[in-house]
Amino acid sequence: MKREGPFRTRASYQMKTAFCAVLTFSLIVGVAQGQPASAVTGDNTGKANESLSAKKGALDSYLAENYLISGLAKGDKHDWDGAIADYTQAINLNPEFADAYFNRGFSKVYKGDLDGAIADYTKAIEFKPDDAEAYFNRGFARGYKGDSDGTMADYSKVIDLKPGFAAAYHNRGLVKADKGDWGGAIVDYTKAIELNPDDAEAYHNRGLAKANKGDWDGAIADYTKAIDLKADDAESYNFRGLAKQQEHDSAGAIADCTKAISLKPGEVGAYNNRGLAEADKGDLDVAIADYTKAIELQPDDAEAYSNRGMAKADKGDLDGSIADCTKAIELQPGFAEAYNNRGITRKQKNDLAGSIADCTKAIALQPDDADAYNNRGIAKAEKGDLDGAIADCTTAIKLEPDDAQAYNNRGIAKAKKGDLEGEIADCTKAIQLRPDFAEPYFNRGIAKDQKGDLAGGKADKAKALELVVAEKQFKTKAIQLNPNNAEANSQHEIVQK
Repeated sequence: MKREGPFRTRASYQMKTAFCAVLTFSLIVGVAQGQPASAVTGDNTGKANESLSAKKGALDSYLAENYLISGLAKGDKHDWDGAIADYTQAINLNPEFADAYFNRGFSKVYKGDLDGAIADYTKAIEFKPDDAEAYFNRGFARGYKGDSDGTMADYSKVIDLKPGFAAAYHNRGLVKADKGDWGGAIVDYTKAIELNPDDAEAYHNRGLAKANKGDWDGAIADYTKAIDLKADDAESYNFRGLAKQQEHDSAGAIADCTKAISLKPGEVGAYNNRGLAEADKGDLDVAIADYTKAIELQPDDAEAYSNRGMAKADKGDLDGSIADCTKAIELQPGFAEAYNNRGITRKQKNDLAGSIADCTKAIALQPDDADAYNNRGIAKAEKGDLDGAIADCTTAIKLEPDDAQAYNNRGIAKAKKGDLEGEIADCTKAIQLRPDFAEPYFNRGIAKDQKGDLAGGKADKAKALELVVAEKQFKTKAIQLNPNNAEANSQHEIVQK
């Protein structure tokens, strides 16, 4: 996600073009005529000291401002060390000089000294408690330190002090997104856009938040607006492609990712996401080539290895698939999806124990992973653990109530336990969720036959056959258009119980 800030350096007065030379002076205290110096009264001595102190204070303030000016000039040239030295001189001369602390904090951010920057912004706030920009920059530094609560508090304070500060809403939205509060993030991004309608990054980040909430249409609209405002925004093309893929617009996804690559040839994510769209279309060789390119550009890209592993599995290269998923796990030991994918492939190799172990690990890493529960349920059913299979599919359904495959799989396990009514109910639900899903029609038809409803069974099996024929006709057309389409060339089978 894209973050705004820190706020640019500033001075509390008009900047001068040249650094003023340090002035020297002498202060002579007059002695009353006819009196010895030792006889000067205490009152007169006090007035002289006050005058001296006032003149010295004025001179120190003057010199401090000139050091600040010099520091700003050095900062403009990215001479951060020189700038910090000048700001420090200004602070030595005027320890309550808020702008000197502010600008020294800015220079420290660019030097990577976040703790020092935070300390300086805190001092600036101490001397200027209503300084919204100091709160903003401290929030920025705290964010890079990983202090999300402190960052949130600072951006909220900015908004209290300066309600029209669009960047504060934007960056607070980023903090909320990092915490998984996608709804709250969307509210803040929306306010930032209201205050600054030309903020392409706010549209981009709101699109990310909507995507994480599953609002793919809303995400696509926001990415499109970001692209309208910033035509060379490779990231927005890339993420819009990913959103289109989720909407099953593979052609649109490929076009967007290709555009992202043309704008930024080293955009690893675009190769990875284009590979996903190509795999979904069945162009497995092309997908593997894209994943391989992503790996060449970023050899530690665990996602690219995992995705290439699944494409290899779809091509029948099960050993190659397991090797890629294993590499992904080596690179990212907490990568739940790689364990899940390797579990799928191990099940295809009839390594049911290995499949269950991998899916279990995926669940331990990501307890809300419905796919891992579903896949473990399939492996358990094949091992004969029907109660375990039903329990896993039930959990998958709780996590994703619209998962037609989980209902179908649970129905199969129930049928094997002799619960034909349960299977019919689950297959009916799967059909309601996916009316073009042939397998639950076929399985429900078999269950109806076994219950003596031969007419119902015949109708369901006829519908399943109709859907299979329609799919085969579609794939035949796909093969004519693209003879290398591996998915279209694969033989579709209805799994019988």
